[in-house]
Amino acid sequence: MRRLWLLFAQTVTVGLAIWFIVTTLKPEWVRSGFNPALQTRLGAGVTLKEALVSQTPAQNSYRGAAGKAMPSVVNIYTSKEARRSGNPLLNDPFLRRFFGDQQGQRTERQSSLGSGVIVSAEGYILTNNHVVESADEIEVALTDGRKARAKVVGTDPETDLAVIKIDMTNLPVITLGNSDQAQVGDVVLAIGNPFGVGQTVTMGIVSALGRTNLADSAFQNFIQTDAAVNPGNSGGALVDANGNLLGINTAIYSQNGGSVGIGFAIPISIARQVMESIISQGQVVRGWIGVELQDITPELADSFGLKMKSGAIITGVVRDGPAFKAGMKPGDILLTVEGKNVSSTTELLNLVAQLKPGNHAKVKVLRSSSEPTLDIAIGKRPVLNREE
Repeated sequence: MRRLWLLFAQTVTVGLAIWFIVTTLKPEWVRSGFNPALQTRLGAGVTLKEALVSQTPAQNSYRGAAGKAMPSVVNIYTSKEARRSGNPLLNDPFLRRFFGDQQGQRTERQSSLGSGVIVSAEGYILTNNHVVESADEIEVALTDGRKARAKVVGTDPETDLAVIKIDMTNLPVITLGNSDQAQVGDVVLAIGNPFGVGQTVTMGIVSALGRTNLADSAFQNFIQTDAAVNPGNSGGALVDANGNLLGINTAIYSQNGGSVGIGFAIPISIARQVMESIISQGQVVRGWIGVELQDITPELADSFGLKMKSGAIITGVVRDGPAFKAGMKPGDILLTVEGKNVSSTTELLNLVAQLKPGNHAKVKVLRSSSEPTLDIAIGKRPVLNREE
């Protein structure tokens, strides 16, 4: 026991001696948390202090997440032919109605760029529909320098999503995250090719969830972020702090065309459903009941004496459609679909779209003072039909 005590005392004595020497000769090492710097002497008596090279990531660095996700994000270049008249005035469709197509037209090649995300080893890539829409040729460039022609597997204008495919091996595939668990304040990275300058990573947080009424697409449930998103980022990845895919960057709110800190991404939960439907069926199949809708606002509720201050009211019913056959009438207020509450027209669109055509669904409505439940045989939603 005595020998152990002597060994302990000697260790403490040596440790204190080392501490005294360090604090006396190199006090800056102590102040910087033992992160010493190299002293470099230049001519004319100038001394520089340089940090030692460290393999450990700096505190709060997201290099791991960026390094994991970046190889899976690709640049997409599209081109299409456009016929132009030699007379600039005749490029106006209105004037061509009177003068017709004149000789002297020329064919021009128009190019645009965007981004995409490799989601499978088989070469499937998620991007925006508006990135590849009407393109004659699509070229994909990977971060390792490889390039390949891509073909369109399918598109879904109603969510502004598209699936394209390349034939290439050893592809870096991104890991899908869980966008349903995202919370306001979570750190996110936006990866894409803004303005064609090359792959770029920006950082921000999730600013809001469930944003709607922001674009022409019918089905909207955007993740809002303040990570810088600019033209060329469309179709790129929004990833979490672990490098997992949370969404597909698709739109920005801007008055000058550049980022003002308000960007929007389609959650991967929605993008995955669209992608799986396109790959397995060649198109996205959604449920449809055949009604026209309007959001209930406080003003509308006061005008019609409604107790509800929010929700969806039926303004029209498609004759011989599923809702018509089930007895739904204009003026009905939608309460629930398969037991799920309806608080807006957007929510109703999403709920009905998820129902499988051919199945039956219970829909509860408010009609006068009663709340009947209707049994509706779900139909197949017509492509690009804005009615539900």
